[in-house]
Amino acid sequence: MKKIALISHGCAKNLVDSELILGILAQNGYQTTLDENETDIVIVNTCSFICDAERESISTILELVEKGKKVIVAGCLGQKHPEELKKEIPEIAGIIGATDFDKIADVIKNIDKNYTSEISKQPDYIYPESVERQQITMGASSYIKIADGCNYRCGYCIIPYLRGNYHSRKIEDIVAEAKKLVKRGVTEIILIAQDTTGYGIDIYKKPMLSALLEELNKIDGLGWIRMMYAYPTTMSDELIDTIAKLDKVVKYIDIPLQHSHPEMLKAMNRPAFDYKPLIKKIRKQIPNVSIRTTFIVGYPTETEEHFEHLKQFIQDVKFDRVGVFEYSREKGTPSYDMKPRVTKKVAHQRYKELMKIQQNISLERNKSFIGKTIPCIIEAISDSGDVVARSEHDAPEIDGIVSFKTDEPLIPGDIINVTITDATEYDLIGNYCKG
Repeated sequence: MKKIALISHGCAKNLVDSELILGILAQNGYQTTLDENETDIVIVNTCSFICDAERESISTILELVEKGKKVIVAGCLGQKHPEELKKEIPEIAGIIGATDFDKIADVIKNIDKNYTSEISKQPDYIYPESVERQQITMGASSYIKIADGCNYRCGYCIIPYLRGNYHSRKIEDIVAEAKKLVKRGVTEIILIAQDTTGYGIDIYKKPMLSALLEELNKIDGLGWIRMMYAYPTTMSDELIDTIAKLDKVVKYIDIPLQHSHPEMLKAMNRPAFDYKPLIKKIRKQIPNVSIRTTFIVGYPTETEEHFEHLKQFIQDVKFDRVGVFEYSREKGTPSYDMKPRVTKKVAHQRYKELMKIQQNISLERNKSFIGKTIPCIIEAISDSGDVVARSEHDAPEIDGIVSFKTDEPLIPGDIINVTITDATEYDLIGNYCKG
């Protein structure tokens, strides 16, 4: 039986899809590897969220083709541009869409026939519960996809057109997966979806994230539960109270707001209201909470006045973590033909201004931890005793780290106390607090 390599691009949600693809291959008797040098068949699970992500995926495909590999394109790029890919890179050995996991084995069986499965014209993401995920990353944390697809149609976002409408998984399936991960040594689970706070509405007829968190909180051996991608209008009082009371749920809210000015929010097809009372409520009801958000600059019709409003909003609210993105014009999205457009030069300048503001806020916030002892999860340890850890206020890969040195026998996944001694704009430095 042939060995198959897989290369995964994109976000954590795509990473879970890659692990599901590996699981399907294992069910069909294939050996798998993450090293393309071990085989001549390589699956590239692609991202197509913005132009830069597309370019990265295409670059990988071209490099593999030049090496003589038989390349199968999976994921969002194959869903979005199947005909263009076949035309421009005819050497591609197969293509499957973003929700067509079940077709991957057929594509491999027909690898020498330049076979392309029929791409679903109306994609519909149904999580393959019968598949055992083959984890790519093993360590302190693991992602669990609680839903996929999206019922919103934000002006800048291509995802609903590539993955279909929102589909939740059942609570019992998610809990069962979490228990398996804990048995494998995972300490922190991170709940992801296009919109986690909408979880359950489609299958239970009401939001059920609070109920899911209650069940996950009962799992023995689980250290932390983190949720990402909250939507502002479904950030209910019940959910806020649940996060506050459950001991394993970290006090960290990731709630992408995208802008502050009501005119821009309306242009983006986003909830157009003043977010300050919501942020105030979250901070009041969840002591010591950290709030992360993201903003888009350079969206069509964004004026200098709109941008100044956003700058002032960030300075007033002082978010703990902020990500800023320059608008990417994506064909097929509602904003594609919107005018007037903002030049890339102006968008980049606005990006730099916001990041500078947030760097100062972040430094001030991080310095407030100096002298405090906080729980941290161990990510990695070098032979020389240098430890990379994370506080509950930081999500993996996108936020900061806590670093310290120790001779103690710690292992990734341990949750230990660290006394903070110094701080930079993004990271903390400390000493291990034994006992």
